[in-house]
Amino acid sequence: MSPDNVHAQVDSLYRQSFGSLLNALLHRFPDLDFEEAEDILQESFSTALIHWQRDTIPANPRGWLYRVSGNKAINLVRKKSRFKQGVPEQQQAAEEDLDDAGIRDHTLGMLFACAHPSLAPKTQMILTLKYVMNLKVEAIAKAFAITVDGVDKILFRGRTAIRTNNIQLTVAGETRDRLPVIHKIIYLIFNEGYKASYGPQLIREELCEEALLLCRELLDAGIGNLDSKALYALMLFNSARLRSRFDAAGKLVDLENQDRRQWDRGLIELGSYYLLGSRTEPATTFHIEASIAWLHCLSPDFESTDWGLITQLYARLISMAKNPFLELNYAVALFYAGQRQKAFLLANDLLRHPFFNQYYLLNATLGKFYWMDGNMGLAREYFVKAIDQTHFEIEKEFIQGLLNRTIS
Repeated sequence: MSPDNVHAQVDSLYRQSFGSLLNALLHRFPDLDFEEAEDILQESFSTALIHWQRDTIPANPRGWLYRVSGNKAINLVRKKSRFKQGVPEQQQAAEEDLDDAGIRDHTLGMLFACAHPSLAPKTQMILTLKYVMNLKVEAIAKAFAITVDGVDKILFRGRTAIRTNNIQLTVAGETRDRLPVIHKIIYLIFNEGYKASYGPQLIREELCEEALLLCRELLDAGIGNLDSKALYALMLFNSARLRSRFDAAGKLVDLENQDRRQWDRGLIELGSYYLLGSRTEPATTFHIEASIAWLHCLSPDFESTDWGLITQLYARLISMAKNPFLELNYAVALFYAGQRQKAFLLANDLLRHPFFNQYYLLNATLGKFYWMDGNMGLAREYFVKAIDQTHFEIEKEFIQGLLNRTIS
């Protein structure tokens, strides 16, 4: 295999498996610090690059990396003074393969450790994104609107808390108490994949898939509840429409113009099964969001969408968990439901929010509202603002296309 192909394979493995391998290593060697385990894995990936170029990529590359990192860990712990009496026997067996199921088990354990109630909510989220999902610190900083240094400090405090509080990297007995946090974390992961906040790619399907896997594992392990099913349904409905967000030329397509023949009917049917199986009263925010996504998926075309019912669901959702992102979606639903004045008032009110005033999607939405209302001057003003507020070229091109329509 050529060096370029090996590099590509190693890069792919690093993105997909670094977090799960780290979890497995920390689980097997509980006396390792996070930083030590990370350094060992970095060295193991470098070793893989050298060996696989010289020989060939093994049949189980993740198992190979696990064995190599395990051996490196044994060498390290032998040098540490607290291991003067030798390495525990269960840690010496470094030659076994680690299959996908074993890696997933350790990942689920780390997920619950990161959701430990002694950790602050933001720390829980950031630890998970770093050590379960292996997101880069820069991406996490962007998602939380804080500095890279701020993320590093939170990670340091989180690692220290796990060590000093002796938090086990396993699925603990009080798992159900942690489910609300777990659900929020999984949904945050999915949303980062569905619409990335950082990096060259607008969509990161591997993050969406990982979020779906984590939620499905909760259900398969008998840990999940009805809210887990609703969240799973919501992510399935959104995943079903991923491919239609781009046309054949790779350009962004809005919901109004998507080719619904590309929607994955299998995922929609599976989502419907889990949504119907999640019924409970009172409904939670995930139930309502999933119901909104379900209504979109059921509509044969944009014009047939039941915007009236969707506005009712958004109103109920906002009464439970008000935030500007939901309010913007509510404004869009109101506009297409024929309540244009109310939609304009709500969208313009969001401009008073210091963050949303700089949010490209709000200004793009207002631009489209004014364009559809026949006010080309204001439409152009908001489209120009929106272009300057996104770093994704594909979004800039999409908004530029809308802007051009106000001129022609």
